Order: sequence, then C-alpha cells, then structure tokens
Amino acid sequence: MADEPAALPPDIAALSFEAALKQLEDIVRKLEDGKVELEESIDIYGRGVLLKRHCEAKLQAAKAKVDKIVLGPDGAVETRPMDVG
Repeated sequence: MADEPAALPPDIAALSFEAALKQLEDIVRKLEDGKVELEESIDIYGRGVLLKRHCEAKLQAAKAKVDKIVLGPDGAVETRPMDVG
C-alpha cells in the first residue's frame, strides 16, 4: 500500500534502541550546530527520520511486553498484560 512506510535499511533495523538513540542524538547535535553542508544536512536528516521511526517501534514493542501489577479482589498481587491501546 502507498501509505505503508518503507522498510528500514538493514543497518538501522539491526540497531538496539540505545544505539539508534545515540545516533539520532548525534544527528540532532550536528544539525543544531549548523556546521554541516546542505547536502550532508539533507542526508543525515533523512537518516534521523528513519532512526526516530526505529526507536518508536522499539518503544512500542517494549510497551507491549510490560505487565501491570494489580491487586486482585482478595488483595493478592497479580500481573496482567499492559493495555497500550
């Protein structure tokens, strides 16, 4: 479908959340400094968009795995899947 985002490049898809976030922070810092040539700015901005999308997907996957702790009717502690919707 035309509305589906393109697949991430393999080098980004293979990154951990922390590694992707670090690269994204580095890109933001470079762009904020304003010392990058226009063409490189465009290239790294595009990579930043992909890194952001990757980080968001990793966070969403982590949220889906988190259980919430609740008290049952008898006062016992139990866990239930977190409702992330």
